[in-house]
Amino acid sequence: MKEQKKIILISLVTGIVLMAAKFSAYFLTSSNFILTDAAESIVNVVASSFAFFSIYLSALPRDENHPYGHGKIEYFSVFIEGGLIMIAAVIIIVKSIYSMLYPHDVHELLTGAIIIGVTGVINGCLGYYMIHKGKILPSITLDADGRHLVTDMVTSFGLVAGLLLIHFTGILWLDSGLSILVGLYILFSGYKLLRKSVAGLMDEADFLILTKVLQVLNDKRKEEWIDIHNLRAQKYGNELHIDCHLTLPNYFDLNKVHEEVSLVDKMINTEAGVKTELFIHSDPCLPECCHYCSMPNCPIRSEPKRIEIEWTMDKVMPNKKHFAS
Repeated sequence: MKEQKKIILISLVTGIVLMAAKFSAYFLTSSNFILTDAAESIVNVVASSFAFFSIYLSALPRDENHPYGHGKIEYFSVFIEGGLIMIAAVIIIVKSIYSMLYPHDVHELLTGAIIIGVTGVINGCLGYYMIHKGKILPSITLDADGRHLVTDMVTSFGLVAGLLLIHFTGILWLDSGLSILVGLYILFSGYKLLRKSVAGLMDEADFLILTKVLQVLNDKRKEEWIDIHNLRAQKYGNELHIDCHLTLPNYFDLNKVHEEVSLVDKMINTEAGVKTELFIHSDPCLPECCHYCSMPNCPIRSEPKRIEIEWTMDKVMPNKKHFAS
């Protein structure tokens, strides 16, 4: 968590400096187009401030009131960031429409373009770095903040191109017209962050992670593991929680059951690439399982194995053994 805090702090300080530079460019040029970027930089600073707090809170240990930890706060951070971006976009669009109806002169556009271009390069470099670190650590907050900065870089480069176009053509309404287009793009970016945060808060299944877990289970599958069902996953910050039922031969004693369950736990944590807490309920096999059970020399087998069932999403997620499919 110390590394995450350090990265967010760098993002916060950088955001404050770049915000000052962008507003200086706005006051120099009186361009609504530049104001779109300056207004979004306020969101960068506020979002980074909340992200810093959310990372601090998510690092706190579990307690009686939060038995799964405080990792969900990161989704609130992303929600607030997305909401602020959308508010900024609406303000930009309204201001640009007003300026299109009541135009005013703009000046020093080349100087403004240089300032915005430099801030765009800095935001882009920092954004890609944060996305990279967000995947390694992993941290949804770093990833969201990084993607926001990359979005800011894209809008800044578009802004530079627009400013040059206005400068060389002298068409003043382009300043407000292009601002509206950028505002719509920023609005869509904010919506995507909101969608991602709501998905996390509602415990929407992360099929990318589940597919990786299933690949590990299929690759390392043992004959004793007759089937896995009722598989569910939740994310709390950078931790994954998985519930599932594991069907084992009904003649296994408690020590053997514990051994197999622990092996599944260790295997997923070692090879799935994400820190995982597993709650595995062990089920005894039934005679109806025999037709897909691979257990050799089974003393209670009622019929020979007839089919091979691959553990796919549609097989492992329902709360029923595979014979009931």
